[in-house]
Amino acid sequence: MKLSIIKIGGNVIENKEELSKFLKAFSELKGPKILVHGGGKLATKLGTRLGIKSKLIDGRRITDEESLGLITMVYAGLVNKNIVAELQSHDCNAIGLSGADGDTIQAHKRPVKDIDYGYAGDVDGVSTKTIAKLLEAGLTPVFCAMTHDGKGQLLNTNADTIASELAIGMSGNYETILYYCFERKGVLLNVNDDDSVVKNIDSASYQDLLKQKIIADGMLPKMENCFHALQKNVHQVRIGDISMLDPKSTLFTTLTL
Repeated sequence: MKLSIIKIGGNVIENKEELSKFLKAFSELKGPKILVHGGGKLATKLGTRLGIKSKLIDGRRITDEESLGLITMVYAGLVNKNIVAELQSHDCNAIGLSGADGDTIQAHKRPVKDIDYGYAGDVDGVSTKTIAKLLEAGLTPVFCAMTHDGKGQLLNTNADTIASELAIGMSGNYETILYYCFERKGVLLNVNDDDSVVKNIDSASYQDLLKQKIIADGMLPKMENCFHALQKNVHQVRIGDISMLDPKSTLFTTLTL
């Protein structure tokens, strides 16, 4: 059986109209599915209003105790519950989760090397039995970008990584297809041309795109997650905008080994 795991990007979450379009399309996807989201931009905005300064290094958030409280409110509360409520309006019986709920995603605090990221988590494992039971009960899990260490500590965890690890974990029971849904139509040959989508990327063409620096900057960690997932038995990875959730769509990037 196929399982769709979709990670939604921050720019879609930020835009109410685009988010509504996405959630409608997501709810219409056939078969079991899981949604993963972050909410970093909203956390930064709310933090500014509350006088909590966001500390970012190379686009990664430094999660001190105050920031952890903020992102817990935004990710696991505001964003997660709004998404769940809207999915219910589309007859998609969603359940909002962090990795601590049902002990679904375990992680450890990232060790300090050159940079101390604070309460940032690196995933250790996924409780596939618990998630499978939710799916079998007809529920659609909606995971925020938070995990736990099994000792009572919540951890801020990259949403792309959570989506990848969920797809890897569930691939033993399902044919998993991992979607990274953001504001672009896919991996672009020309960043100024939205229609210059590279439709298919395998390991060899990926290396060519890296050499040509077509894949660079913020797309690099996303692609690393994609190929890591494929190497761990995830069936397929797709990158694109909301339209790729339409079964008739062909304009998105498909990644295979």
